[in-house]
Amino acid sequence: MAKVKVAACQYPIEPVGTVAAWAQKLEKMIAEAARAGAQLVVMPEYAGMELVSVLPKPVQADLRLQLEHLQELVPVYRETCAALARRYCVYLLAGSFPEQVGEEFRNRAWMYGPSGEGGMVEKMQMTRFERETWGVARGDGGVVFDTELGMVGVAICYDSEFPLLVRRLVEHGARVILVPSCTDALSGYWRVRIACQARALENQCYVVQAPTVGSAPWALALDDNRGAAGVYGPPDKGFPETGVVAMGVLDQPGWVMAEMDLSMVEAVRLDGQVLNHRDWVRSRHLAAPVTRHIIR
Repeated sequence: MAKVKVAACQYPIEPVGTVAAWAQKLEKMIAEAARAGAQLVVMPEYAGMELVSVLPKPVQADLRLQLEHLQELVPVYRETCAALARRYCVYLLAGSFPEQVGEEFRNRAWMYGPSGEGGMVEKMQMTRFERETWGVARGDGGVVFDTELGMVGVAICYDSEFPLLVRRLVEHGARVILVPSCTDALSGYWRVRIACQARALENQCYVVQAPTVGSAPWALALDDNRGAAGVYGPPDKGFPETGVVAMGVLDQPGWVMAEMDLSMVEAVRLDGQVLNHRDWVRSRHLAAPVTRHIIR
């Protein structure tokens, strides 16, 4: 499919109180995106952590207990997201959720198709907070989703800041990279945004960022959420000169939508002003000798 309409969510973290209220909120938002013609819907990293507000107060106050008690909600979380993808006939990258794998907790995001069928991707590179304070572990391997819209890769938040993690998704066919994010300061948002634009530049592809927004003092892991959704491409032939295809209003809940013309990805890779995608030679770049010159 040459043209794909994407909807990236600036998702407000709120005290939903019950699972039913959360499901109603999510359905209302996805229905709005579907009515606007979205075929691909992108929710942020850790959007599922909003369900902490369903847990008892003593559990909410303990980072480790949160992770343990949230596992009881994993089945209904997945089932709800799969059902909404099916009901509104969209591809849905659901908000990521910490899931227990053996003795570990991993940050997982599920992609669901219009059939309700799903596939999972895990975050590979953990932030200091996840690793040192929260105890969320890294995942295994990358995933490219082969969809009727085209090949789609996912780099969860901090993963986007590492070129080789994204490059391998592109080398396996991805022409769109989804970056669900969760950042508690503008500096964090800008790190991820700059990374998104850099990945779009060097791979000559589309990159879509979707962040959490809002203040949630009751949610220890998501107390502050800053950011804006964006759709980016390479600043080259056929794309905006800035590389910014669509941009949201900072910290405001809602959707950022854009039409992505995937034929433009092929065109710019074949005959762009530069050929970043073709000229990426990993072995030569990493193995090229570096000479030290001492100058006084």
